[in-house]
Amino acid sequence: MSDAPYPRIGRRSGNSNPRRPLDPGAEAARSAERRVAMPGGPRAPRLGLLLLLPLLLPSPSAPGHRAAAGPRERAGRPGSPGAWPGVQRLREQLRAAAALSRRYWALVSCQVWPEHCEEDSEEDAGTPGWSFPQWSLEMLSTWFCSFQDCCEGGRDCRITNDFPGLELDLSVQLHGQHLARELVLKAVRGYLQMPRPHKALVLSFHGWSGTGKNFVAQMLAENLYRDGLRSDCVKMFIAMFHFPHSQFVDLYKEQLLSQIQEMQQRCHQSLFILDEAEKLHPELLELLGPHLERQAPEGHKAEAPRSIFLFLSNLGGNAINEVVLNLLKAGRSREEITMEHVESHLQAEITESEDSGFGHSHLVKELVDFFVPFLPLEFRHVRLCARDAFLSQELPYTEEALDEIAKMMTYVPKEEQLFSSQGCKAIAQRISYMLP
Repeated sequence: MSDAPYPRIGRRSGNSNPRRPLDPGAEAARSAERRVAMPGGPRAPRLGLLLLLPLLLPSPSAPGHRAAAGPRERAGRPGSPGAWPGVQRLREQLRAAAALSRRYWALVSCQVWPEHCEEDSEEDAGTPGWSFPQWSLEMLSTWFCSFQDCCEGGRDCRITNDFPGLELDLSVQLHGQHLARELVLKAVRGYLQMPRPHKALVLSFHGWSGTGKNFVAQMLAENLYRDGLRSDCVKMFIAMFHFPHSQFVDLYKEQLLSQIQEMQQRCHQSLFILDEAEKLHPELLELLGPHLERQAPEGHKAEAPRSIFLFLSNLGGNAINEVVLNLLKAGRSREEITMEHVESHLQAEITESEDSGFGHSHLVKELVDFFVPFLPLEFRHVRLCARDAFLSQELPYTEEALDEIAKMMTYVPKEEQLFSSQGCKAIAQRISYMLP
């Protein structure tokens, strides 16, 4: 795997590890259990509402509720089957129940999803004989929202898009990555605030293992979605875990396409994370192309769907490290390094690599919006990772302990020994050596 998350501190330390592989079958089953599809609009269990309906219907003796017509009255109606008065009465009752069920459902759906609420037709507005008490409406709404996501204003409360929180996490918890911090924040915020994006946002993260690629992907999931990596709108694929055998590429293509389509249907804003991207089969990369090129829906009132694709790869790490090393040797500070220094070298290594088809795919050549470099981490950055690990576990620490943990890492090149060969990977596990 290409990377591992930094130790988490602060308000989001309890979330799941992004490296834990997600089982596509289990996730699909879990999603199916939570939802019952409703064509043409929000989802809801109509059967449950119909079962509650008899409790809410006004009694026949209620004011304004017309009693069923008597036998003589029915007999006087044109075309009335006088020989079967029970059948005619049952038909009338079923028609009335169906009309009231539709009316009750319309009112409940307007309470839960205001944006789908349409004005009452003249026929409904003029229908006498029943009323819908407010307590009943609130009871049904509370019952429905106890197992289904529903928020004020009809928004999707699975999606949070907490940009201040994302900026804070990137600034406080991501060490030594000023280029990634600025580029990711600007790209994601700009894309999600765009009224009608014409395609998916595609970011390709590159750098050595342990530099923070998975860590940033986790930050995005946690700040854009209420449930973070566990959200129904977030899906993570690990190349050698989900697609390990090239002889099964046709099966993998079918599974990948199905999961992407299902995700985009149930979430108007989806996040896909593809780890070890350089190990993806070329046919899987080409399969993704149409979903990255997806156009906005026609019509001014249609909400443009949004998808973010993150490709995580160790490919290009050597080129990044070489640029940083040369600039540091030339007397430049790390913070002076810009995208102009790195980008051309990074893209050259990606496209010229003979060990991976990633750089030769149409996806990489035409559809990636930003190549995001993750710089090699120095001794001082490893110390900060160690500090965060102590804080996340609520353990006391000393400056000497941080130094000792940082010295456990291997540093390269051999002469300069500037960069941690593993970044901040496995820092949290090394704390155990410092405990009494």
